[in-house]
Amino acid sequence: MTHSAIQFSDDQAEAWDAVAAALEEAGVDILEGHLQPEGGGSRVLSVIGKAGSGKTLLLAELYKALEAAGLDLVSGDFEGKRKRERRTLAILAPTNKAASVLRNRGVPATTIHRILYTPVYDPEYEQIAEWLTGQGSRPDITQLQITGLTEEALDRAKAFYDLQKSIPGALASAGLRGSDFIRGWKRREDPLDIGFVDEASMLDERQFDDLKEIFPTLVLFGDPAQLAPVNQSGEMVFERLPDKSKHVLHRIHRQAEDNPILDLAHMLGDESVGFEAFERAVQEAAARDDRVVWAERVECDLMARSPVLVWRNATRIRLIHAFRTAHSAPSDMMLPGEPLICDGIELPAKHRKKRIDLEARGLIKGAQVVYLGPGKKPGFSRLHVMGAEDPRLSAASIVKIEMPELEEPFIPFAARMGATFLHGAAVTIHKAQGSQWPDVQVFAPDIYAAYRAGRTEAGIPLWKRLAYVAITRAQHRLHWVIRARLGKPAAPLSIDDLPKGGGALKLEAEVREG
Repeated sequence: MTHSAIQFSDDQAEAWDAVAAALEEAGVDILEGHLQPEGGGSRVLSVIGKAGSGKTLLLAELYKALEAAGLDLVSGDFEGKRKRERRTLAILAPTNKAASVLRNRGVPATTIHRILYTPVYDPEYEQIAEWLTGQGSRPDITQLQITGLTEEALDRAKAFYDLQKSIPGALASAGLRGSDFIRGWKRREDPLDIGFVDEASMLDERQFDDLKEIFPTLVLFGDPAQLAPVNQSGEMVFERLPDKSKHVLHRIHRQAEDNPILDLAHMLGDESVGFEAFERAVQEAAARDDRVVWAERVECDLMARSPVLVWRNATRIRLIHAFRTAHSAPSDMMLPGEPLICDGIELPAKHRKKRIDLEARGLIKGAQVVYLGPGKKPGFSRLHVMGAEDPRLSAASIVKIEMPELEEPFIPFAARMGATFLHGAAVTIHKAQGSQWPDVQVFAPDIYAAYRAGRTEAGIPLWKRLAYVAITRAQHRLHWVIRARLGKPAAPLSIDDLPKGGGALKLEAEVREG
């Protein structure tokens, strides 16, 4: 292993060499920076390890090496026309939030769904995008049928793109609407080349099969201590790979040392540690380090952007009701700033294109969304999709707010069809996988309930898997909440903290009802 930019641990070096060998077999020499036509055949391998073991660092360094070798990155931003013998790389995550975690670390990731479907571009705007990305010459504005486009606007777009590498943002800086750039979406017809998939523990069988059809070379990065997808027998797709294709990172990377949150996470791997001993360790960590908080109550202000993580659905519903009550939210309307979770798209088959439009913009099941206010049409909502590269949109919405001791959810307003949402002030730990927040509140009475239930998943006590996933969602501070209490909010709900994103696109009237 000759890569010297980063001093890898032994297990990271072994994984690097294994991936490099697979890439060389596929015609990509990342050590010498040589590219050949795709080598034929298919290959899937995995790099697995617990939080802090260096998976993301390894993925980032592999991306840099492939970029230096000359591979074209296929992202959710713009995909140019396919060139003969072009070698491509796509870096994927199951959700927008998971992809945004990578992007915040300098890795240009997009969602799996965004790669499974390709955009249909307006030819006029496509000329601008190709020029910005170095795939074409500067367009002649006199030949483009784009109202208001000037040479000065093109200069602004180029300056923006050179700085931030965002096509929607560049178009917006030129006074153009990104929603005019993309006319629609279609299922990808041509295969790509090399795919890296982060948070691979969240992959289900169908997604895995789809990705294997698209990518001859597929590298999965996952955490075996997390929770497997629901209805998948507690097993993750990378666990069924042959041993020679699995590369395990055992050690905590040096950058993860002296991190009390990761210390607690790795403590859960000790078979002799029971719930009481683990909770004592949390309390001791809180006494010596402010990155762990022994909390007597849930902080209401954090819930608007960082949901309380729970195991039981009944707990989730009670906390949501308490949150809305604390903010004096009317029973018949939503307040701007309230968090939502996308629960899917309810559209008939004839509106398949509109479904793809919404999903490609980030409204996939489990997406975290903030309500901005009503749209221009009845039943429409203006929304901010957390983690999306272009977060603002408006869509026909069905909002369901579940209430304690009521079988049917309360629906403050609804379109007859469109995107469906649940309230997002509290979410189950399963749905939190792939996401991270600066501060995370874990509702410890639910972890204790799982411990008392005595259930296991793939031979590991369920409470330990739940606790591991929950506490590793915290980037900077873990709040271990031990009481079923809610503190009063210090300020009213607001949307002033939300970035507007590059294009601030709108999808008003995407779906015609009836």
